[in-house]
Amino acid sequence: MVTRTVSLFFWMAVAAISGYWLLPSSGHLLGAFFVCLFTVIKDLWKGQKITEWLRHNNVKEPPQMDGIWGDLIDRMRRILNEQRKQTQYEEQKLQDFLLAIQASPNGVVLLDPEGRIEWSNQTAAQHLGMDAKRDLMQHVVHLVRDPVFKKYYSSESHDGEVIIDGRSVSLQKSVKLSVQLHNYGESRQLLLTRDVTTVAHADAMRRDFVANVSHEIRTPLTVMSGFIETLQSLNLEKNEREKYLDLMAVQASRMQDLVNDLLILSQLEGSTLPSTNEPVSLQGLMSSIESEARGLSASQLFENQEPQILNFETPESVQLHGANKELHSAISNLVNNAVRYTPSGGLITSSWSLLPDQRIQFSVADTGPGIASEHLPRLTERFYRVDRSRSRESGGTGLGLAIAKHVMQRHGGELKIESELGKGSKFTLIFPASRVMLETESF
Repeated sequence: MVTRTVSLFFWMAVAAISGYWLLPSSGHLLGAFFVCLFTVIKDLWKGQKITEWLRHNNVKEPPQMDGIWGDLIDRMRRILNEQRKQTQYEEQKLQDFLLAIQASPNGVVLLDPEGRIEWSNQTAAQHLGMDAKRDLMQHVVHLVRDPVFKKYYSSESHDGEVIIDGRSVSLQKSVKLSVQLHNYGESRQLLLTRDVTTVAHADAMRRDFVANVSHEIRTPLTVMSGFIETLQSLNLEKNEREKYLDLMAVQASRMQDLVNDLLILSQLEGSTLPSTNEPVSLQGLMSSIESEARGLSASQLFENQEPQILNFETPESVQLHGANKELHSAISNLVNNAVRYTPSGGLITSSWSLLPDQRIQFSVADTGPGIASEHLPRLTERFYRVDRSRSRESGGTGLGLAIAKHVMQRHGGELKIESELGKGSKFTLIFPASRVMLETESF
């Protein structure tokens, strides 16, 4: 600034002296005036250049000037560069934040004070069946036509969430969404969506499970209560009393089986996965299961009925790594089911075989009535029965296949079911090669 002032006075002095030499009366004043006018015009021209530079926001290409204007441009350029960097940093943070919300498994929708969509992530768009770009600035109620949501949106309080039907990918699979509104900013709202289909399904299964358990226990309890009341109120003959007591014992055994299966399921769900270092001898395992099956078959045989034919094939020198009790439960449930549902004179065959990929499978085939194909996908559901009356007569609890499937999942295997009406059924357990140990090469 000092240099600029000294320079101005210097040129004014030079102009005044030159003017006085040319025009002694007033030349010095005209010289000084023209120097000032030239300086003002030059400054206006430089100011215009700087204004044009700022107007175009071209920080990288400032006009080349010296002196005070050059210093001013350098200062302004540094400030603008810092502001631009800060703006870019904030924009990047915003983009990162939006990407994080975009990756969220929950849906997020930003609504303006009028309820129009300002932004939404793809999850919300998928949940609500809308297009994240096309439907911007559309009113959310016009897009989400569920009456439950409309009533919720129009209410004054949004403290809790509501469950609505989401956009289903197929007619067989319904989707349930949890939606909740939150106020933020100046009269704006944040709409959160969450897929609760699995939770709703689990809750429905829990309710069905409790209802089924209650029903299964209530039936034998009702029978036993009736028999007890009969024994208490009537003077029965010895043979009649023994008959009622035998029937009560059957119902008590049925309840005991149900409680045992429930306890097994509970233990399976709450325990750690089976060890891969605990060997289980198939010969010892199958010997126990065969004894149980033959006893069950004999107990079901009435007078003048042809006995069932039971074939058991057990490999020698083969062991499985797993939990002995769990394997016994899974295999015995399949074998006992075959015994229960195969008529007298029928054939039941259980066998083990080694697959080419070193996996091992256990199969139980029977010549029973078979199962219609529409029932096969649901057979492993708890308490699911194709014929409820026949299942109760056979003494089944409705939990055997559920236990077998759970045991196989815990051992890294799978349960396969094949059946055809009138031709019998085949149930197969396939164990991974990692759980098979062969003591000899022969099988």
